[in-house]
Amino acid sequence: MAVFFELEQLPAFRKASITIGTFDGVHNGHKAILQEVVNHANAVGGESILLTFEPHPRKVLFPDQPIGIITPLVQKIQLILDTGIQHIIVVPFTVAFANMTAEDYIKKFIVQVFSPHSIIIGYDHHFGHDRTGNINLLRQFAERCNYEISEIPAQLIAAAAVSSTKIRNAILSGNIYDANAMLGRNYSFVGRVVHGKKLGRTIGYPTANLQLIHDDQVLPANGIYSVNVCYDNRFYAGMMSIGYNPTVTTSRDIKIEVNIFDFEHDIYDQLIEVCVVTKLRDEKKFDSLDALKLQLHKDKVDAIRQLNL
Repeated sequence: MAVFFELEQLPAFRKASITIGTFDGVHNGHKAILQEVVNHANAVGGESILLTFEPHPRKVLFPDQPIGIITPLVQKIQLILDTGIQHIIVVPFTVAFANMTAEDYIKKFIVQVFSPHSIIIGYDHHFGHDRTGNINLLRQFAERCNYEISEIPAQLIAAAAVSSTKIRNAILSGNIYDANAMLGRNYSFVGRVVHGKKLGRTIGYPTANLQLIHDDQVLPANGIYSVNVCYDNRFYAGMMSIGYNPTVTTSRDIKIEVNIFDFEHDIYDQLIEVCVVTKLRDEKKFDSLDALKLQLHKDKVDAIRQLNL
């Protein structure tokens, strides 16, 4: 297995079976598509290869619109390799690349750079300037460019497209249960531990204040969640607050705070991964710190139960 970031340094692949896409989330629908690619490569005695893009094409084409990425590149790469895909090629996505004609995309990019034996693609895949290229154009060039076209079944494409939108919306609305079911794993993000007001420790619930590593990543709706936290290759149970902390501040800045159970390490400026398991409740303003402390006790009990501890 290998990941390539430099197109000029690609090896000569054996009977390259190539698929192309962003595959944000690498969810259950994507996994079904990638299994098709792996099966095809095995059937022809070739290597399975996925081409993806960085940054996300929407970030280049529509820079003023929020993206809401489900899986940043490093996480996406590992999840794709876990499906059995042998090689990932990360293609730099630029305005110049987006303006390439569909014919040049086929001849000067796909064929010239990768010399594919097979291209495994969906009926709805579009490419080239103004997205004028599609599977029919790829078929027109197949014989003269010496590659085969294999179409991914329409039902797999439809399931993948719907799932990406549904997962993103489920996360945004705090419906973590449905999001995780479609992902086939717990949704997670990585944050750096930064200094906060240290109020939590004064009421018995010290928190790690987090700054997102990937600003474009989608965050769950404001609320309290049960979580598993990965630090130094070990997992710890905990609970997380996302929101404005209305009991103690009038600020409208979103804060991410994680109370890690039975945890004594100094982790300031360290990276931790937060795996979101369930939503416990909505954010609420309490009349006093004592009322907040009482609710946090209830939240911890609920989180322990949800995490099956």
